[in-house]
Amino acid sequence: MNRVRIIQVTLLAATLWLLAACAAPTAQVVEKTVVVEKPVEKIVEKTVVAEKTVIVEKTVVVQPTAVPGRDTLVVALARAPQGIDPADHSSREAETVIRNVYDGLVTRDATSGVHMEIAESVKWLDTKTLEIKLRKGVKFHDGSELKADDVVFTFDRVFKTNAIEFPQPHTALRKGFLGPLGTAEKKDDYTVVMNFTAPWPAAMQLLVHTQIVSKAYVQKVGTKGLIEKPLGTGPFKFVSSKTGLEEVVLERFADYYGGAPTLTPVGKSCVSRAVFRVIPENSTRVAALLAGEVDVIAEVPAELVDTLKKVPGVQVKTVPGTRPIWMEFNVKQAPFDDPKVRQALNYAVDKNLIIKKVYNGLAQPLAGALMPTNNFADPSLKPYAYDKAKALALLKEAGWVPDASGMLMKDGKPLAFVIDTIDSIRPLTEALATLLRDIGVDASVRVWEYNVVRTKLLAGERQAYVGDWGDSAFDPVGHMEAKWHSLVTGSTYGRGNFSGYSNARVDKLIKDGEIENDAAKRKAIYNEAQKLIYDEAPAIFLVLPEAIEAAGARVQNWTPASDSRENLHDVCLK
Repeated sequence: MNRVRIIQVTLLAATLWLLAACAAPTAQVVEKTVVVEKPVEKIVEKTVVAEKTVIVEKTVVVQPTAVPGRDTLVVALARAPQGIDPADHSSREAETVIRNVYDGLVTRDATSGVHMEIAESVKWLDTKTLEIKLRKGVKFHDGSELKADDVVFTFDRVFKTNAIEFPQPHTALRKGFLGPLGTAEKKDDYTVVMNFTAPWPAAMQLLVHTQIVSKAYVQKVGTKGLIEKPLGTGPFKFVSSKTGLEEVVLERFADYYGGAPTLTPVGKSCVSRAVFRVIPENSTRVAALLAGEVDVIAEVPAELVDTLKKVPGVQVKTVPGTRPIWMEFNVKQAPFDDPKVRQALNYAVDKNLIIKKVYNGLAQPLAGALMPTNNFADPSLKPYAYDKAKALALLKEAGWVPDASGMLMKDGKPLAFVIDTIDSIRPLTEALATLLRDIGVDASVRVWEYNVVRTKLLAGERQAYVGDWGDSAFDPVGHMEAKWHSLVTGSTYGRGNFSGYSNARVDKLIKDGEIENDAAKRKAIYNEAQKLIYDEAPAIFLVLPEAIEAAGARVQNWTPASDSRENLHDVCLK
């Protein structure tokens, strides 16, 4: 943490401490003696003008700050959404805005449960054919009724090659969420049949991430028009947005059908208006909440949780997150082309210390490729233990021994490398570098914009990278093929593989697991893949942080979700 960040956090913490210590549980009218200045009196004597100020004491009544009376729910995000086309985005900020404007066939609750939404029912006709019955009377924001043609059009737009025409023809970023979909066909106005080319056991969890668009509207306005003015069937209608999606304004959709019947409350949204506002700086986001400028803030810094909880009226909630974090090695470059070096550095990191100091205890250690809450995580794998002696022994076997100063050397060269990261993970990365320096590694940190460093990582131009990857489906699909499958250019395989890791057996297991319908066999497949990745250690398996959010006293019926979605349908302001 740099000095500026330390000063900002310290000042904010001090402010919060004072608020926590001084604020009364309820607003009160108090009497206070203050000093005021009386207006200047002018005394005129012939041609001479003299001025003097008279100080008097006066007793006044100090009123507490009035509670805002607005019915607009304001949510502060840490980053701007990367686009708001339901077929073509790759950030959680985008998804949280989209899923308040658009509904899908199914949706997810605050953890991993899947519920019918626009779909009234789904039924597997065989292992490759899924029949979907649509709810009748679901309306788009222009008043037209959603029918099977819209669902078929939506799936075609997502999975067909170059189906997105703007800004140039390209394939939707969300294609991977539809797996081996071959065709989607209309059976009647309220029935759609999805034909897969192979069994797709992860279908229900993955369908959560496809939201339905209006065929007529998209054909009329095109993708550009859809981006400029989204139109869905969700609880909120799009009103406006600022450049770069720094702010998005929504309003209640009066004809909303009510949402998933099994997720109460069902009906129209509680608040009449909702605003997503981007406030990147952590301390500024917290200050905006305390000032009543926003109602809910995402990504609360872990070090402020205990203090925020003591501020009257502030609600702080946590939920197991779905963004596991690793330090990926470039396994195609020395010294990380040696598995012993990679294993040694796993033993060199005290993850429990990181969890305590960086995450205030609000994280879990990782034991490999999948987060511990993934439905297919192998419970027999345990996190690499912190064992400095074992780390040094493995490094010695790899030819790295400390010199007189303690610096690890091989062939006259130090074990030195740069760890790339993004700003939101910088505190963890700096702590990691400190632990590595403790065993004689010359590790330094460089912070990047993600979109800039991603290209360099996929090209194998960097040495090591600390970053996260979403696992919100709680299924290996959507995660394993992205992070641990070999990179296959032009496909979804390896799209997030920043280590260059490639193992033909792991690749096969990942593909086999995607289409295995037998749950026990599928678990065995993924267990083998996880064990291979664990042993070969293309990364230091670090932590799974909890998702932390906070809200003001007026906010009711608000629950953070593991997949970071801000579901505003249920939230009220009192």
